[in-house]
Amino acid sequence: MNKDRIGFIGLGNMGGRMARRLVDAGIQVLGFDTDPSRAAAAGAQPLPTIREVMAGADVVLLSLPDSKVVEAVVEGAGGILENCRPGQVVVDLSTAAASSTVRLNTRFAKAGVQYVDAGISGGAAAAEKGALTLMVGGDAGTIEALDWVFAPISAKVVTMGGSGAGHVTKLLNNFLNAVSLAATAEVMVAGKKAGLDLHRLLDVINSSSGVNFASLKRFPFIVDGDYLEGGLTNKLMTKDVVLYVDLVRELGVASLNAAGPAACFGLATALGYGDQISNRVVDAIGDVSGGVRLNSN
Repeated sequence: MNKDRIGFIGLGNMGGRMARRLVDAGIQVLGFDTDPSRAAAAGAQPLPTIREVMAGADVVLLSLPDSKVVEAVVEGAGGILENCRPGQVVVDLSTAAASSTVRLNTRFAKAGVQYVDAGISGGAAAAEKGALTLMVGGDAGTIEALDWVFAPISAKVVTMGGSGAGHVTKLLNNFLNAVSLAATAEVMVAGKKAGLDLHRLLDVINSSSGVNFASLKRFPFIVDGDYLEGGLTNKLMTKDVVLYVDLVRELGVASLNAAGPAACFGLATALGYGDQISNRVVDAIGDVSGGVRLNSN
């Protein structure tokens, strides 16, 4: 396994940041994206085709929007399966449906390629610092041999099980993230309309049973007008909630709590916040609650 060079397909919001971390660690990155400028912006060597990425690297990382895009990149004309070779490793850092991941793993296995699903958590800020949490599924020996790949981008790597386990874990975690963000946004709008000091409200919440990631890490900034731009958008958050619902349906688990976040992030998209960070869901709730903004400056 060549440890001097990595292929990277998908160099957007998260992929570009991870690629930069790898470059800064002294690893040559061969990059491909539908926007050719993104590879150079991340410090990667831009390549015009997936074929050239696969020819030049033993390990290839994917960071793509969803399973449909992953499937197109893997199975489409000129894609990964057409151009892979036995002994290569493909690591999927996307948020994807586990059923699709398991199916693709079967196809990769027939080609002699190890397919590893590595869900990521921590957002853009953690990606820039190399402090992501990775939840990984696949062959245990292959995952262990990828330490040198994961070290520059992550602070924590947890092997969750076989193929698909990493992506299952990511969807479960993302759903809780969606619930807490949507619920905290609603509470903060209510607090604003009730005339409460929002800093004091957060102090109480974060010292009490209502504490959550959004109340700790997001809203102390949002109430002062900083939406922490650059993270997961409302459209992508909606997509993650839908993937979660599909997952629990496949598992035969009742989904009793998905309607709230699905409605909230769907509302945000409908009101024009779809391509903005999901923290803007608080503005969407504020819009339909009388034009409320947490920060009036």
